[in-house]
Amino acid sequence: MPRCNMRGMNIAEGAREAIYTDGITARRGAFSVAWADTMREDIETAFAEAINRDGGAVGRGPKRYYVEIHPEQLRGFVDLVTHPWVTAVCTDVLGPDYEIVELGFDIPFAGAVNQPWHRDFPMPSVTREEGRLNSLAFNLTGVDTTEDMGPFEIAPGTQFDDSPEFGHDMFPPKPHYERYNSLAVRKYPQRGDISARSALTIHRGTANHSQLSRPVLVLGVDAPDATNGDKHAMAVTKPYWDALPQQVRDHLHCPIVDELTPITQKHTIEGLVMGEA
Repeated sequence: MPRCNMRGMNIAEGAREAIYTDGITARRGAFSVAWADTMREDIETAFAEAINRDGGAVGRGPKRYYVEIHPEQLRGFVDLVTHPWVTAVCTDVLGPDYEIVELGFDIPFAGAVNQPWHRDFPMPSVTREEGRLNSLAFNLTGVDTTEDMGPFEIAPGTQFDDSPEFGHDMFPPKPHYERYNSLAVRKYPQRGDISARSALTIHRGTANHSQLSRPVLVLGVDAPDATNGDKHAMAVTKPYWDALPQQVRDHLHCPIVDELTPITQKHTIEGLVMGEA
């Protein structure tokens, strides 16, 4: 397995400030291109299995899907969750007792349309009342992103936006779109790059005008007081657990089972299946 690229790494200096200010930060070249290509192979294998069974993949809009997987389905899982930048960002933002709660991927295919502006779940009370972020989403692209692939678009600094007008506490109404459109920044990650963001920051996937898919791995991490783990169902087998480094076991609080069961997706995001915003 190709190892991560550590050249010029300065751990995660400034990452916490960037996440609290902009809602997103990134590390370019955290992994090798070969590592990212292996990740994409695992994503494509998992998608081919999931799309052919009920509840295996959930729609995130036309031609766009989300699939949750078990750690054993990703050959580079240990590389990812022990990467010094990942562990430093998790510790700085969420504290030393952070918990790995989600592993999955999004795939927008050719013909995917603009998603509505949204956040991935309602704002928790600790964020609304104390201004503290208690979860992170890490993203890794399986392709070198270009403009016609429907890049991820984010409105920096909107992770603390709060309005009773938000549908399901997640979807700003269309009169708010002018502001988000004016703030919008498109991201063009390349294979091996990794980003970390607050999933509360308002964002959307844009229309994929290419003939290619744009798979993106998602790693979800919570502070001890967050509850996003309730939406996910990853597990590990006993032999896999026994082979994990203690560093990983300390942060992976999931069931240990005799045999893995394919995951039926729990985390549907209401509204994204309704088509273009």
